[in-house]
Amino acid sequence: MRIGVAGAGAIGGWLGVPLAAAGHAVSVLARGETLAALRHGWVLRRGGETTRVAVNAASDPAQLGEQDLLIITVKGPALPALAPRLAAMVGPHSTILPAMNGVPWWFLLGGGGELPPTTLKSVDPDGSIAAALPFGQVIGCVVHASAAAEAPAIVSHKAGNRLILGAASRDARVDPAAMATVFTAAGFDVNLSQHIQTDIWYKLWGNMTMNPISALTGATCDRILDDPFVSAFVLRIMAEAKAIGAQIGAPIAERGEDRNAVTRKLGAFKTSMLQDAEAGRPLELDQLLAAPLEIASRLGLAAPNMEALMGLARIFAVTRGLYQGM
Repeated sequence: MRIGVAGAGAIGGWLGVPLAAAGHAVSVLARGETLAALRHGWVLRRGGETTRVAVNAASDPAQLGEQDLLIITVKGPALPALAPRLAAMVGPHSTILPAMNGVPWWFLLGGGGELPPTTLKSVDPDGSIAAALPFGQVIGCVVHASAAAEAPAIVSHKAGNRLILGAASRDARVDPAAMATVFTAAGFDVNLSQHIQTDIWYKLWGNMTMNPISALTGATCDRILDDPFVSAFVLRIMAEAKAIGAQIGAPIAERGEDRNAVTRKLGAFKTSMLQDAEAGRPLELDQLLAAPLEIASRLGLAAPNMEALMGLARIFAVTRGLYQGM
């Protein structure tokens, strides 16, 4: 297959290197030092082993051309400006697979529970993403893995190896089962979902609190959950998100306390948003908090705790030049 990867960071490398090693023709959209490094190979380190593969790399999507599969792993804030350029990599038979955090642009394009089909302005302000990336060609994806970019074009896989895949649209023109076969053959653990929106919402339920709070405080997740005041605040936000999910066809049966107990067992780890904050990278507040708040508003649901966290995290990010949405 011709596989394009837009975003050569940690998750891009975790996905792209094994696919190239499995024999696919992988092209990577990158720039600067990463683009220069990719011309000497893309490296993935895991389990004491190092894999280096040759890939085609360019800064212009038009140079890479139409792909059979386009994997999008850029940070959410970068996608509205990038999407129109990505159209050069998408043909009528291409599959689009966003492997990104939080609520994606397509989440309610087919409606959800009590809501009719709608664009989420918080993550696709002018509709440019939806216009460039056809909804019927999207496969939704949830990543359960931890990886880090050690240096340009060098990625270290820390833990987890699972993908959940499912068609974004009921009328999808793409086949999640066929894509699952491709990823499984490359060594990934893949589950198919009949309703990928539910899986996306469930993952969001766990990280929409840990990520922003860790960025605000600089604390690892164990310290956040060990503080009784903060832990109670987290549970109130999770209750609001659970109520939203129930009305958009993405119900959650689990208790917040039980979900947090799983997170607590992971120990002292830094969230991806804390790592972004420390590195001076834009924070994905719109995907993790603004989009759920927009959905709550459309449903007429109150979410005061979620609003409080969004406000605090937004001020934190704006004062450091890490957020442009205020």
